Amino acid sequence: MEKKIKCINLDLETFSDVDLQKCGLYKYAQSPNFEILLFGYAVDGGEVHVIDLSSGEKIPQEIIEVLTDDSVIKWSFNCAFERICLSVWLRRNCPEHFSSYSIDVDTVGDYLDPSAWKCSMIWSAYMGLPLSLAGVGTVLGLEEQKLKEGKDLIRYFCVPCKPTKVNGGRTRNLPVHDEEKWNLFKFYNKRDVEVEISIQEKLKQYPVPDFVWEEYHLDQEINDRGIALDMAVVENALDFDAKSKSELLHKMQELTSLENPNSVMQMKLWLADNGLEMDSIGKKEVAQAVKTAPKELAEVLHLWQQLAKSSVKKYQAMNNAVCADGRARGMFQFYGGNRTGRYSGRLIQLQNLRQNHMPDLEQARGLVESGNYAAMELLYDDIPDTLSQLIRTAFVPRDGMKFIVADFSAIEARVLSWLAGESWRMDVFADNGDIYCATASKMFHCNVVKHGENRDLRQKGKQCELSCGYGGSVGALKAMGALESGMQEDELKPLVDAWRQANPNIVRFWWAVDRAVKECIKQKTSTKTHGIYFSYQSGFLFITLPSCRKLAYVKPRIGENRFGGESVTYEGVGGTKKWERIESYGPKFVENIVQAISRDILCFAMETLKNCMIVAHVHDEVIIEADMRMSLSVVCEQMARTPTWAKGLLLRADGYTCQFYQKD
Repeated sequence: MEKKIKCINLDLETFSDVDLQKCGLYKYAQSPNFEILLFGYAVDGGEVHVIDLSSGEKIPQEIIEVLTDDSVIKWSFNCAFERICLSVWLRRNCPEHFSSYSIDVDTVGDYLDPSAWKCSMIWSAYMGLPLSLAGVGTVLGLEEQKLKEGKDLIRYFCVPCKPTKVNGGRTRNLPVHDEEKWNLFKFYNKRDVEVEISIQEKLKQYPVPDFVWEEYHLDQEINDRGIALDMAVVENALDFDAKSKSELLHKMQELTSLENPNSVMQMKLWLADNGLEMDSIGKKEVAQAVKTAPKELAEVLHLWQQLAKSSVKKYQAMNNAVCADGRARGMFQFYGGNRTGRYSGRLIQLQNLRQNHMPDLEQARGLVESGNYAAMELLYDDIPDTLSQLIRTAFVPRDGMKFIVADFSAIEARVLSWLAGESWRMDVFADNGDIYCATASKMFHCNVVKHGENRDLRQKGKQCELSCGYGGSVGALKAMGALESGMQEDELKPLVDAWRQANPNIVRFWWAVDRAVKECIKQKTSTKTHGIYFSYQSGFLFITLPSCRKLAYVKPRIGENRFGGESVTYEGVGGTKKWERIESYGPKFVENIVQAISRDILCFAMETLKNCMIVAHVHDEVIIEADMRMSLSVVCEQMARTPTWAKGLLLRADGYTCQFYQKD
């Protein structure tokens, strides 16, 4: 009897005339010119085979059947790429073997069920390792390393080339154009599969928990589903922006006589020649200078502000990413933040959309949707700013449906209070109170009421809540805009002290975690505090959360900070986006822990609501494309369910319904 295949490792090399980085995977694979060039695979960790589809070789029938057999686990590094590409390839070439998932009214029907796929990139991220195959291979010191020539080979065979006299005017390089390179490319494809298998072998003693794979599969489903775009709004916004920028540029040229008023160098020189020396003409500096500059200069600076607005970039990203059915897909990277496991954004980047505070949002949106630029110009002084505020409204539900938008109330503050046992804060949440007022009341020893008694102190309470929870001091307050909001420099340190005095259990929690981490690393032993477990194993520091998910820190050790005290360092992707040694301490680990638990709660909520067609999630918010009859209150009630592992944690979710996405 023939042995049943348990798993298969895959790696594809592909061609498309669509820019993968700019337009995303789904649109890339949708192109009529998309094709798979090389199909590398290994069955059950055995010998690696490379099928040269570009030269006419065929994938074995047995392997084609495996691709849609949900009992066989498909492994790849960044397996979303292989799954989506093979979904398209199977539908085009072997439709009888293609099968999708979910229900008919869903919009995931073009893609293979992700539940039979596992990703070695996600495994690497779970272990605190880089999100690139080459990076993981280097950090783990694998014998098999990704070939450095890969990028050049991909540039040569996988994307269109410029026609030149030398290449005979062709727009694409084929195997026949350089057989030596093509043979190296096949070896590169084979090596990638070998590296993937080596990663799995190296990490096998640290398996990713099944519930994390289930979260990943739901993430893939949300990416497959996509979210609809109102392309009339997108295309007209791009047109409006171009017209507005042209008019603004013309005005600037009239006022300054500069050839290119967009040039930072030319503008700084012009300002200096007119009596205004500025080291920088960045957003903050210009906003400050506008307040005191002479009228003529203030007008130029105001025009510069409008020209500098990047409102058009998001619309351009939407236009680039939209698929044939009017939906944008692939906007979420599971485990994008591998210190916490949080999601990160891709393509349109929903995580940093501009908020909208316009009272006439619907009217402004209507003008853009209908293409009425004359009315827009008449009614709104600052068209770039108006377009920027309308970005969210380009996301819409399908016809006959609505959006339900629900989000957690003060999730990080609730988790931090619960972990630290700061009971007065828990009482505020239990009574659905305002944590900013309550914090200010505690700090200033008086009653603070929003829009009422001592209401001016609420802002100070809010600033401290947002700045001080993870050990932040004066610098954190400044970064959160304390000075811009009217606070004085000399009151910042007393505010930090007052917040810490009001939250003694949180402060104790920081340093309990600090001690537990240091003891764990020094003694290479297990420690525990506040329901959080710390362990050291084979060069990793593991922090086990109440959900049983682990945070991993690579090669931790005790070092010395800039003040001469002890600090913890570990390897990871730092502020430079490069792999480097990172310094940390108790409050920073607490930040990781709190944000990681908040992420686990969001995942638990999404799992609870997974049959509700989630189309997007932003920070602690879930967006559902819902039937008109679906109840908002039921969704919020379900979302606010406390997981069994978080006994005593008080959650609350609030929401609203809308016909286009907005900030309530």
